[in-house]
Amino acid sequence: MKRTLMLAGLCALLCHTGCKPKEKKEETDTKLLVTSPLKTDTSIIRDYVCQIRSVRHIELRAQEKGYLEQSFADEGRFVKKGQMLFQIMPKLYGAELEKAQAEVNLAEIEYQNTRKLADSNVVSPNELAMAKARLDRAKAELSLNQVHLQFTTITAPFDGIIDRLQVRPGSLVGDGDLLTTLADNSKMWVYFNVPEAEYLNYSSKENKDTARVRLLMANHQLFKYPGVVETIEADFNNETGNISFRATFPNPSGMLRHGETGNIEMEVPLKNALIIPQKATFEVLDKKYVYVVDKDNKVKSREITIDAEMDDLYAVKSGLAENDKILLEGLRKVKDNDKIDYEYQDSRAVVAALKLPAE
Repeated sequence: MKRTLMLAGLCALLCHTGCKPKEKKEETDTKLLVTSPLKTDTSIIRDYVCQIRSVRHIELRAQEKGYLEQSFADEGRFVKKGQMLFQIMPKLYGAELEKAQAEVNLAEIEYQNTRKLADSNVVSPNELAMAKARLDRAKAELSLNQVHLQFTTITAPFDGIIDRLQVRPGSLVGDGDLLTTLADNSKMWVYFNVPEAEYLNYSSKENKDTARVRLLMANHQLFKYPGVVETIEADFNNETGNISFRATFPNPSGMLRHGETGNIEMEVPLKNALIIPQKATFEVLDKKYVYVVDKDNKVKSREITIDAEMDDLYAVKSGLAENDKILLEGLRKVKDNDKIDYEYQDSRAVVAALKLPAE
């Protein structure tokens, strides 16, 4: 009886199982996009920290000792060449000048009288020569006093902007004391340091003498006018391995001032560069990798070295060859040694859809 019941239960279980529909795991056949590096000539924009200097920036110092009687220009004001800026106690030097002029007049009279006597053979030629020497000495003293008097007036040697006044009227100034500085900001010199390898690349350019650069100011805005690289220093800095470039920028609006900082953006050519999309890479512990598809359609991760970064693109320095196939999309869907079904997309079409500066 028990055997019969067990057989009946087993049959019922089998029937129930047979009647239940089979659960099949649906497998979707998804084709992943694959492309290759694009070998081409292009250019990138490199940034360099820079220092901005006036083409002429000088110190104005007192050339005579005395009290500063008056200043004629305020701080930050534009002044013209020859405009009077400071006056240092001229009365004393004016009196010295008058005294020297009187000495000249006296020596001139003595010389004329001595010459008449010499013409009449009353005095010797030596007496005439001594009178002439005294006259010349008096004239030299007069010239010297004229210079001293001129030094009491400080004028602008060129058009420019006055900086902070270091002394005020009434102050006693000594010979050589700093009064202020004057900056000619009509054009600006911008200095930036370039590594040796990039200097060599720059030097290989045919049109390096007219290389144009842009200035990114401290507010992250591009300066309106481009600059031109005009000068490269003679020596490399042995400690940093850099060499200093100087670019000249026009500054008609006077926006740029001496002492500002910013960043120079310079276009650097890349010859036969291997270009890949940034989205084809992934990062592990600060290292860049791509998935390379082998002849058996299996993906294998490979470390690459980046030479330069552009919008949406990388220029690869090492790790890839032009004919390698790399996974473009679906990087998170695969792992090493996975076999994939893929669709190949031409590298030029891929890069054309992104941002690549043409040279």
